[in-house]
Amino acid sequence: MSPSFFEIVQLANGDYALRRIDDDAAPLVRISFSQEAREMMEDRDMSVAKAMIAAGIEAAGNIAHDIDWDDDDNDLTESQPQYTLH
Repeated sequence: MSPSFFEIVQLANGDYALRRIDDDAAPLVRISFSQEAREMMEDRDMSVAKAMIAAGIEAAGNIAHDIDWDDDDNDLTESQPQYTLH
């Protein structure tokens, strides 16, 4: 499998997105700031978007590292809630 390279781009609507360089499919991540947030950041929204994406990649890597792939998926029961609380 060849390695993928990613880029952070600003979309036409002002959102920031993480996407594969060689793929025109939908972005992997999209970040949207409200006008109020943009004003508070004073033109540092790209830096904030980069930091958010970097933190997300790091968190995803930590989660993937902590998974015990030998666990039996059949341990899940129907009594678990059908929603995710963050």
